[in-house]
Amino acid sequence: MQGKTEQNSELSDDYFGHEHLTVIKPSRGWRALNLKELWAYRELFYVLVQRDIKVRYKQTVLGVVWAVLQPVLTMVIFTVIFGGLAKIPSDGYPYAIFVFAALLPWTFFANAVSTSSVSLVNSANMVSKVYFPRIIIPLSSIGSGLVDLMISTLVLFALMLWYGVGWSANLLLAPVLLLAVIFTALGVGTLLSALTVAYRDFRFVVPFLVQIWMYATPVVYPASLVPEKWQWLVFLNPMAGIIEAFRSAFLDRPFDLGSIGISFCVSVVFFIWGIAYFERVERRFADII
Repeated sequence: MQGKTEQNSELSDDYFGHEHLTVIKPSRGWRALNLKELWAYRELFYVLVQRDIKVRYKQTVLGVVWAVLQPVLTMVIFTVIFGGLAKIPSDGYPYAIFVFAALLPWTFFANAVSTSSVSLVNSANMVSKVYFPRIIIPLSSIGSGLVDLMISTLVLFALMLWYGVGWSANLLLAPVLLLAVIFTALGVGTLLSALTVAYRDFRFVVPFLVQIWMYATPVVYPASLVPEKWQWLVFLNPMAGIIEAFRSAFLDRPFDLGSIGISFCVSVVFFIWGIAYFERVERRFADII
């Protein structure tokens, strides 16, 4: 919904103490994201991000250590099963650092999609009582995961020193790749959050979808394991090209611009689709949530 101010000449000066009446009307059909309105509510975004971070670590025994345990334990399990037992190749790099460089962006993406998909339902009281751009809710749930990502990145730098993987100029592109992950997570997360409001069984679909999506993404295996003539199909997965680019940034490999371009184009499609659908059905959230 979008606020709209109208002049009412019939209202007296003592009508609620105002000469103007602000009428909030729902927009119909497809509409673009209102960036001006979103910026006006930026303080609410900051408050929600801080709330999510506090809730995540409040009354926990290990605190921020949980941000490290998830990717590290997953790395150990994958290294033993896929690197040790299954002997999956790792493009000449130690399998532990090879898989950890992919787990960082993937873990952030998976957590962002999972939390944002149920964020509107979990904030039902706020959505049904006061007006604000609803997209702030899934956006804030994605932003809170950045703290975990930053902490886990320190572990990756330690692994690079341990395995003797030198730092290179490729690392300068890591922030750009992070924006690409956020961009993709926002598109997918907003789409799933809107669908979860209307169809509550999506709460059960999303965890299964994320699990399947991981194995369709070159996280535990390199994209080079797929025959070259079929690799373009792999990179239709928007996270595939980004994951491989993250490996290139941290492991000092050449960037595959073709795969990055394909995945980024699909990410743009997901973003436009997710935002457009969210904005279209937003006006019904307060009624059905």
